[in-house]
Amino acid sequence: MDAAGGRGARARRGTRSTAPRSRGREKGAARSPSRGRVAGEGSSTIATLRTPRTDGAPARGGRSARRAPAAREPPARGAAGGAEAPPARRSRAPAARVPAAPGSDAAVPDGAVAAAGRRPPPAADALRLREVLSRLSLLREDVSEASTLVNEVVRQLVQAIRDKESCFSSMKQQNAGSYYERVKISEPNEFDIMLVIPIKPNANGSTRLQLDESDDTGAFYYVSFKRSPMERGWLKFLEEDGKLSASKMIQALRDIIKQEVRNIRNIRGIEVTVARKKAGSPAITLQIKKPPLEISVDIILTLKSKHSWPPSTQAGLKIEQWLGTKKRRDFRFKSIYLVAKQNKREKVLTGNTWRLSFSHIEKDMIKNHGNSKTCCESNGPKCCRKGCLKLLKFLLEQLKRKYPKELEKFCSYHVKTAFLHSCVMWPNDTDWYLGNLDHSFQQCLGFFVDCLQKSQLTHFFIPQYNLLSQEDKARHHFLSRKISYELNNGFPVFHENY
Repeated sequence: MDAAGGRGARARRGTRSTAPRSRGREKGAARSPSRGRVAGEGSSTIATLRTPRTDGAPARGGRSARRAPAAREPPARGAAGGAEAPPARRSRAPAARVPAAPGSDAAVPDGAVAAAGRRPPPAADALRLREVLSRLSLLREDVSEASTLVNEVVRQLVQAIRDKESCFSSMKQQNAGSYYERVKISEPNEFDIMLVIPIKPNANGSTRLQLDESDDTGAFYYVSFKRSPMERGWLKFLEEDGKLSASKMIQALRDIIKQEVRNIRNIRGIEVTVARKKAGSPAITLQIKKPPLEISVDIILTLKSKHSWPPSTQAGLKIEQWLGTKKRRDFRFKSIYLVAKQNKREKVLTGNTWRLSFSHIEKDMIKNHGNSKTCCESNGPKCCRKGCLKLLKFLLEQLKRKYPKELEKFCSYHVKTAFLHSCVMWPNDTDWYLGNLDHSFQQCLGFFVDCLQKSQLTHFFIPQYNLLSQEDKARHHFLSRKISYELNNGFPVFHENY
């Protein structure tokens, strides 16, 4: 689901590594002069065999590239040290949009498309990516055991919440996030659960809620009732000015959950605890342990209202060429979701703001992602869209483990948003042919790096909302350099353990 703040400790099942194994080179093997690889090695070889490249620009098409001495990745620099001009990466795909370093022979201006006609990516690169992707796939038995345990705990919690608070009596569980979008990577140890409170409309079908923007992003709102609610239980959550307090509702929900987890402890060997509250996070995080399983569950308090979408969303969700005009219209007729989320831009943090959430629509788009109705069905053609999203998530996850301080403000929702924009830019299923995984992945990376270098990544549903703060340009450039290095050197971070 959308960016929801920090998570609890990551859980582990065993010590299975997501990094593919590499084999050493055979002594005395002949080296291929055209590729720079050891001749005779099989396609299953995972280690990067070509000479590492730095973040510099690629050689121009039609000329043989001059071999540089083996380069090492430059040491990490603190994000606070000022933003450097982002160096370029080698473009292996004609549509890649990564600007080259200023002053290089093959430099491409910001925003320009890299020149076509360059050497296509080697087949071995695609094989390596496929092998990495296969290691990220979840084992079916692990998924079944984890989801059964989560559902058992959440079901008991929801029943207790309904019984103890009248405003929560109609609450329903709605699953969200990467696990339920089937793009979860590595292990089924993190789940997102929305606890949704439907706001009933008036007798004439009109909405009961009034939404007022809290800032100029178009994403955060103050929520109030147009008329005093007949259900007296709501009154204790209203401020003096009539605004519905998100912080009061979250606290009431947290208190009930903390009481109920005591009844779950040590039942059938299950231990459930509530993680400490994290500033600015809308989630109540549960830690569920049943050896050898350790699972983190983010519970998100959500309002659901049959309300027209706010004006800030009018120009968003541009999926007409990808999923069709009818699909966009159907999505916009769906109810709006508001999650309890503090707006950090408020001059005085009141805890009364709610943020629009589109996780239910994102899940639908990712599950039914084809331009044609038969894409990825049992008898239909297969595409690599989900594979690209998994690799994007894994790349950011690995880099965050390697540079936790510099990349602490990035989350999976950034790459998810870049991926959705990529699906719009390349809407046809033929653009995502399964055999072109390497090419499609580089296209997504090229778009994301371009966004980082410009510090501009628009929300997919709210175009006026920039997910990359202008105050963090140094961090954005830092990440763009690290991604460029990985791309130019065959993604060595995919084969590292942290």
